[in-house]
Amino acid sequence: MSESRQDVRKTYKLLINGAFPRSESGRSYEVSSAKGDFLANVAQGSRKDLRDAVSAARAAQPKWWEATAYNRGQVIYRLAEMAESRRAELAEHVGLAEGVKDGAAKSCVARSIDRIVWYAGWADKITQVLGGANPVAGPFFNFSLPTPSGVVAVVAPQESSLEGFVDTVLAPLVVGNTVVALASEKRPTPAVLLGEMSATSDFPAGLLNIVTGFTAELTPTLAAHDDVDGIDFEGVDYEDATQLAVLAAGSIKRVLRPAQGREVSALRRLRAFVDTSTVWHTVGQ
Repeated sequence: MSESRQDVRKTYKLLINGAFPRSESGRSYEVSSAKGDFLANVAQGSRKDLRDAVSAARAAQPKWWEATAYNRGQVIYRLAEMAESRRAELAEHVGLAEGVKDGAAKSCVARSIDRIVWYAGWADKITQVLGGANPVAGPFFNFSLPTPSGVVAVVAPQESSLEGFVDTVLAPLVVGNTVVALASEKRPTPAVLLGEMSATSDFPAGLLNIVTGFTAELTPTLAAHDDVDGIDFEGVDYEDATQLAVLAAGSIKRVLRPAQGREVSALRRLRAFVDTSTVWHTVGQ
């Protein structure tokens, strides 16, 4: 006679500074599948968790930007390799979270992995696209070079649990920023699973930090945080994002708000959290 047993239910934790802590508040919340069945317990992040994540991202950002563009591309490409090896697991989570059939979930995962590869390819091309040599009168060279804003907060899309997360997170990373991402409140498990892959690949600690929890509770903290240099409000309603942008203005951070009725283009995301540095150099004799 076979023995009956209880399933080992996983509690999904935060990703902060390359480690997987529980929320400092000790809180967690239940996540249900699209059909309403219990799916997982997920850490309910607090404002202090966000502050810890921002501190980790700030410490990691200079080293990430000092790495060569080729190296940044290779690090991001490694994430695609990790996701490729766990496609079935990702597809299962997407299917349960979004309520789509197996074929659609597998297609979503395939597109997401292709998207990671696409962003990896931008690492050593962004300077040529967003930078340039400027005409000047005199014996000088004048160059405009894209530089990262610094620490970027991302409120990931609520509905697109994997594809949307990849777009909003990888765009600021590939241009040299570090990221604090607030995952989808109702569909966080695909994002957290991808975060686990990043931590066991070549991502330096603090490069990508993922906090799960209640969007309405946590987004004001990100918007007002003085050490956040930019914020993407993709996962917030347009009207709420407008109000949060006013809060973000207190610390003069870059803001990307969701476009009403249309999708934000990938190139706009790449441009959103990049500053321009102008360099002068004399012409050698």
